[in-house]
Amino acid sequence: MLGRLNHVAIAVKDAKKAARIYGGAFGAQISDAVPLPEHGVVTVFVTLPNTKIEFIEPLGEASPIAKFVERNADGGIHHVCYEVVDIIASRDQLIREGARVLGDGQPKIGAHGKPVLFFHPKDFSGALVEIEQA
Repeated sequence: MLGRLNHVAIAVKDAKKAARIYGGAFGAQISDAVPLPEHGVVTVFVTLPNTKIEFIEPLGEASPIAKFVERNADGGIHHVCYEVVDIIASRDQLIREGARVLGDGQPKIGAHGKPVLFFHPKDFSGALVEIEQA
């Protein structure tokens, strides 16, 4: 059901600034900053040979990550994202196994222009899990 790790997201105050060290120190490719109003964040992706790092910063005071960044002023890992072939079938399987989907349970379009869903961290050993249609 789960595919490869798509990215690890790190919530920070300034996504562009946080991503710069990867470009300078590791020669990684850094994306432009992209606001995602539906998710309340600005994203910057760092592309590595085997996955991506997504830096997310709050987009306004009502951002769902604003309190996380407030509690973790230096930044912190926010979620891990796995690719799935069929997001609805994967959602239904995870729910059958006891995982709780966040929000209304319907996929939203994520940073890569693909459907995504998030699952409660208490159901995954403290890690917020995102699934993305591959």
